[in-house]
Amino acid sequence: MKKIILISAAVLLTAICSDAQVGRRFYVDAGWQFNGTFSNGFSENASGWGAYLEGGYYFLPRVAAGVFASFNTNNEYFPKQTYDLGDGTAVTTDMYHSLYQVPFGATLRYRFAWKKVQPYVEAKLGANYARQYELYSIFGARDSQWGFYASPEVGVVIHPFNKSNLGFQISAYYSYATNRSRTFGIDGISNAGFKLGLSF
Repeated sequence: MKKIILISAAVLLTAICSDAQVGRRFYVDAGWQFNGTFSNGFSENASGWGAYLEGGYYFLPRVAAGVFASFNTNNEYFPKQTYDLGDGTAVTTDMYHSLYQVPFGATLRYRFAWKKVQPYVEAKLGANYARQYELYSIFGARDSQWGFYASPEVGVVIHPFNKSNLGFQISAYYSYATNRSRTFGIDGISNAGFKLGLSF
């Protein structure tokens, strides 16, 4: 009788633990981010110079609140030409425009399934620190500012391994930040891109 009770308890505990491993109440996602800027005249090139980190807790089985942070850099090259710098000064050179962004803040996520494959939608709100560089061959100029950041995201987290919460994340997003720069003619920053990473 003792053996039956012990075996039954072990089977039940194994089943509970294995079910709990897929989709635990907390999550941490991190990885590579590909970002493109558009609707601005400063730097419009897409770039893979980005990364992200986010984590949260499912206070309901399908609804989680958390925090996020990411960064990305977008560069654009301009061939050699003559630039008027004012006061009768001009320079002939090539030039780079570089737009660096660091958004961070809070997230709200809804997952459609609590299984090995978990499609989700997510909303992000927070702040965006942006810095712009105008780099000539011998000198440069820069500006930086803060703005409000909002981003919807759709994605899926896949947990292929039994008894492990390690998984893979794929997602796509759009974001808008209210950063403004008179110096470089920026009136808001729109981004779109995708993320590939690991989920823990």
